[in-house]
Amino acid sequence: MTLAMTTPAPTLPLLGFAAWSGTGKTTLLEQLIPILVSRGLRLGVLKHAHHDFDIDQPGKDSHRLRKAGASQMMVASRRRHARIIETDLAEADFHQLLASFDQTELDLLLVEGFKHEHFPKIELHRAALGKPLLFPDDDDIIALASDTPQETTLPQLDINDLAAIADFVCTHLAQSRQREQTPGAGFLSVEEARQTILDALTPTPRSTDMPLAQCHGAVLAADLVSPINVPPHANSAMDGIGLRGDDLAAGRWQLVGEVLAGQPRHEPVLAGQAVQIMTGAPLPPGVDTVVMREETLIEGEWVTVSAPIRAGQNVRLAGEDLAWGAVAIPTGTRLGAPQLGLAASLGQATLCVRTPLKVALFSTGDEVQAPGEALAPGHIFDSNRFTLMALIAAAGCEVMDLGIIPDDPAILRQQLEQASTSADLVLSSGGVSVGNADYIKQVLAELGQIAFWRIQMRPGRPLAFGKLGVTPFFGLPGNPVAAMVCFLQFVEPAIACLQGRVWQPLRLSAQAEQKMQSRPGRTEFLRGVFHQDASGVLRVRTTGPQGSGILSSMADANCLIEIVPAQPAIALGERVWIHPLQGRVA
Repeated sequence: MTLAMTTPAPTLPLLGFAAWSGTGKTTLLEQLIPILVSRGLRLGVLKHAHHDFDIDQPGKDSHRLRKAGASQMMVASRRRHARIIETDLAEADFHQLLASFDQTELDLLLVEGFKHEHFPKIELHRAALGKPLLFPDDDDIIALASDTPQETTLPQLDINDLAAIADFVCTHLAQSRQREQTPGAGFLSVEEARQTILDALTPTPRSTDMPLAQCHGAVLAADLVSPINVPPHANSAMDGIGLRGDDLAAGRWQLVGEVLAGQPRHEPVLAGQAVQIMTGAPLPPGVDTVVMREETLIEGEWVTVSAPIRAGQNVRLAGEDLAWGAVAIPTGTRLGAPQLGLAASLGQATLCVRTPLKVALFSTGDEVQAPGEALAPGHIFDSNRFTLMALIAAAGCEVMDLGIIPDDPAILRQQLEQASTSADLVLSSGGVSVGNADYIKQVLAELGQIAFWRIQMRPGRPLAFGKLGVTPFFGLPGNPVAAMVCFLQFVEPAIACLQGRVWQPLRLSAQAEQKMQSRPGRTEFLRGVFHQDASGVLRVRTTGPQGSGILSSMADANCLIEIVPAQPAIALGERVWIHPLQGRVA
């Protein structure tokens, strides 16, 4: 079953205005909007009200119909239309409100209020109010418009110079558009980021001959071509009586012998004759039909049949499973129990497999400590490295554990140089997301080409990818769940590509057992538990709180729930994609 999807709406640039009450946000916007409109911008405005409000008027038809019980009311005329929605929620969801705008008709959405939501904001400040500045505690503030100079590295504007504020807004909008059009600089979708990674990789050519018993999880380096027919000869598919297909009308046959597996009979079976034959035993000359034992009656040396007979029944022909010269296992196959059994049935004692990839792994940060030590104040234990080591091993790779690298550029440079020459892939956790220490970015830039991406996904938005020389490098987020989700979405397919495999995500459709929220325009990965109900329908629920630092939510999950960008919310019973985790994280 497939999940119907609609085209996701374009991402609309947002710019907020944050200030204490009484600063004059609305008055400033009232004066700023005409300037921006005169410069050709199509604007939308979203304003948060801290009190109940009603834009409708008592006595009007629309007001009368609402009071009669309509939960949604739309009134339309030739020049405008308005929709009023009654809600029992304490607050309307910010992202659902954004999604309700016709974003194809706007260039920029100005937001007044919603100070707890994350999007770029200009702080408005008037010293006479005696209120503290907001930007020291709000990383989303990108500029300060004040009536007095302040000590900050942020761009500063005169709150009374509307033209200068308009210039800043237009410059910010132009930069946002440029970032969206520059590969790797703006927000990428999950699919765009994954494809960009795969396009940059080339499978490693190294291979080795490995004993069959050690090949589980390895990747076949060349097609395994069958040197024999499987089965090598026509044989019986069950225990029974072997007959000639041109002698079925006889009705009664004389038993002239017994054929066991591994003991061929060379004497032909003539008309009026039959043999007892066991499962897997080669058919003697003349025999091409087998009747199961339960449908026969043996009296002395004679046998009769109690059921209809069809010529050729219950026989496995030579080469029926696999013909000589056919590809038994294609190159790039990751070898599991069925493939190993098939190879053994062809007489293969060894297989040519890809040399296991070596993945160098390290964590960064002076605050990170190894488990087993006494936890110092303000420090955290390094959990990411151990989850990532398990994921790397599950992908069939060897782990080169570099431990925890401190925030020291010289040590980082030395470790990265060494790893890039001895590993097939370098993987870090923490320390390389957008906005982190400049020297980390500097060291990576010195040793190779690294792009710092923001992905339209949650958790795991920041991601670094590139190459240290010719060795691929991934910088994963520091939050535990975000690191695991990024590994599954980007590193796992990259490893498959380097191994010469084609990576295909396993996605199933399931019915939601609860409501789920998401942000329009991005992919959301929730940790979930799915099961099959009595009627065979897959159902799924979340594991609870979904913070990217809540590792227990991943430990309790058996799947990831994917909410696609076109789904701002999931209703009870709605279909969602799930990604089973069995065999990937265990």
